[in-house]
Amino acid sequence: MTARAHIAVIGAGLMGHGIALTFARAGHPVSVTDPVEEMLQSAPERIGESLHLLGADAAEIAAALANVTLSGSVAEAVADAGYVFEAAPEKLELKQRIFAEIEAHAPADAVLASNTSVIQISLIMAGLNSRHRALGTHWWNPPHMIPLVEVVKTEWTDPACAQAMHDLLAGAGKTPVMVEKDVPGFIGNRLQHALWREAVSLVENGICTAQAVDDVVKASFGRRLAVLGPLENADLVGIGLTQDIHRQVLFDLESSAAPSDYLQTLLDQGRTGMAAGAGFRDWSEEDLAATKARVAEHLRKLEAILPE
Repeated sequence: MTARAHIAVIGAGLMGHGIALTFARAGHPVSVTDPVEEMLQSAPERIGESLHLLGADAAEIAAALANVTLSGSVAEAVADAGYVFEAAPEKLELKQRIFAEIEAHAPADAVLASNTSVIQISLIMAGLNSRHRALGTHWWNPPHMIPLVEVVKTEWTDPACAQAMHDLLAGAGKTPVMVEKDVPGFIGNRLQHALWREAVSLVENGICTAQAVDDVVKASFGRRLAVLGPLENADLVGIGLTQDIHRQVLFDLESSAAPSDYLQTLLDQGRTGMAAGAGFRDWSEEDLAATKARVAEHLRKLEAILPE
């Protein structure tokens, strides 16, 4: 593939517009399509707004938008693409239909990627005739601000296609990580939800409040996670000490294979999360806006201070 590979993005929503932004900003021509006309037509404006929030000036925004083309169909978007990123809703049958259409119209050597955080890539790509060029790219939300992209191989993926995707993402300023086996949750969500399962259990069993859980994470190990991963930390304190700690605590950690009953209790009470004004904690509209702003500002600061 050339340095300025043609990128196609299928879906112009929150994830799709961020993926398109990332490649357009890196100088790639990007074709975007979406079945909802309003979503498609608003993509350039939303890309521009997101770039502004990232600190881009007017010239940078104009240069990125000049690389973005809106396409009226999947066939049109992928016709000359070197890489195709599907960013449709998390519905298996929908994604399967989209990839059947992509395969029918994309060049034979285009690398095909699904952006999903919950569906195994093998299930999405099983019906393709050219499964060797299909893989997963799990972008994190917001995709233009979170560096990580997990590149997920299936049992059929050609290693050369996976490496080409890895190199493309790295060239666009992302932090790609290769996932060698297509397991539920890939790497990041398995780690994240192992923590969430224990967090819910602590509250459910009356050990502490939800605010206490959040305060502990944010005011202790959460502060170093951006610069010191868990296995780096284990090496830092020593494998022997890590083993000793595990002997004392692992037996008592939550290990249920099913979602906590407490989650259903909250749902039954109408406590569905921030947008509803209540979840584990009570939230006002001001709280919601402040939380989103705080996270965005934190991510911007991290981008400025952390090494690539």
